[in-house]
Amino acid sequence: MGAPLLVLPDGGTVTVAHAATKEGNNKILHNGAHILSYTLDADAELAFDAAAAGTRFHGTTTHVPAYPLLTLSAPSRAPLALADCWTAVYALFTLFYTQEHIPTALGAIDNAAEIREYLLTSGLGRVCPTPPTSTSVPTPTAPTTNTATDVLFLSRSMFWQAAGTTGFHTRQHWLLTPRPPLPPVASYTRSERVIAVHPQRPAKPAPGEVLYRRWCGALRETIDITYFDVDGVRDGDYASGDQGGGEGEGGERVSRHLAAFHRWHNDARVNAAWGERGALAAHRAYVEGLLADPHALPCMLSWNGELMGYVEVVYTKEDHVAMNYPAGVVPGEWERGIHVLVGEEKFLGNGRAEIWIRSLCHYIFLADPRTDRVAGEPSSDNVPIAKAGEASGFHTQTIFDFPYKRSRLILNPREKFFTLCRLW
Repeated sequence: MGAPLLVLPDGGTVTVAHAATKEGNNKILHNGAHILSYTLDADAELAFDAAAAGTRFHGTTTHVPAYPLLTLSAPSRAPLALADCWTAVYALFTLFYTQEHIPTALGAIDNAAEIREYLLTSGLGRVCPTPPTSTSVPTPTAPTTNTATDVLFLSRSMFWQAAGTTGFHTRQHWLLTPRPPLPPVASYTRSERVIAVHPQRPAKPAPGEVLYRRWCGALRETIDITYFDVDGVRDGDYASGDQGGGEGEGGERVSRHLAAFHRWHNDARVNAAWGERGALAAHRAYVEGLLADPHALPCMLSWNGELMGYVEVVYTKEDHVAMNYPAGVVPGEWERGIHVLVGEEKFLGNGRAEIWIRSLCHYIFLADPRTDRVAGEPSSDNVPIAKAGEASGFHTQTIFDFPYKRSRLILNPREKFFTLCRLW
């Protein structure tokens, strides 16, 4: 068996056995077991031109991308499990990651009606309205946008927003422990820098809890976002010698996370950007302050389990960045912001910044579907991070001054992020 196409958040592997011919039967396997097959009909190219529905352009558009029709079938007459269906859709959007939609027809699947209902109910699949003059399957001779009602368009945007996961089956997706969003109720922040009314924020995760995990195909590595474990409660989960903790100035044990945080902030490169060089006690107090702050989530980032950086995920409405939003731009009730550092130099470059930025945004948008924007405020002269942000969906809204630096306010709207869907 060849290298995996992707690794699922629970560690399961997905591979594809490609057919010898273009029209042949391709097999999708989960942990070596054949779960679904697909065939590709390049002569039947279909476009999801719903915007033209009810107009004279319906069924004749040329500007909407058209994609080959895939026919899906199960390996046996046994019912296709919903978890396996979702896994197969994950495989398809990994293979066809540039496509906004994947037009599909359900072939020999014993529970095809159940699968169709699952795809439509979850939002993973959509039916494109047919022109009133045509209700038949398009003739597979030339690219066309006419579609029949039995063709389902798998939606890339809906898939990456976790459609078809929680509530439908128990296989893990990118949020390892998804939590329902809190109902809106007013809460208040009053501090030296902020006075704000905002929704009550959810309780904090457990120390060392992995919040998000995703296989990044461009690097063939897995990224984790883990809630800060200041006391090393979860240090036993990691192999000995894997960036382990150590002893502090007084001989006390230092957690894996705090040891890395302390070392990074005393590095000249990181200190030049953050200005937090200091003693271990000062760094512990810094993190503990954030752990107690309802508006902030201090987290560690890792590649394949190896710590690489640190991020603070904040609610912008009660963050000091909010007063620097220009006229007409208002922080949303559930808008989040990020402050990030890459601590390990070996994880700089190689296109990694774009991938971890997109992963952070993906986590934030999944954590609460009401979050409609992610903000950042990097130094205005940090050109590399500005370019990486732009490649991840951010745009520069304005330039402003903090007391300690000139910053670039960058914003990433949810709709734009999931339209681009650069999660490879």
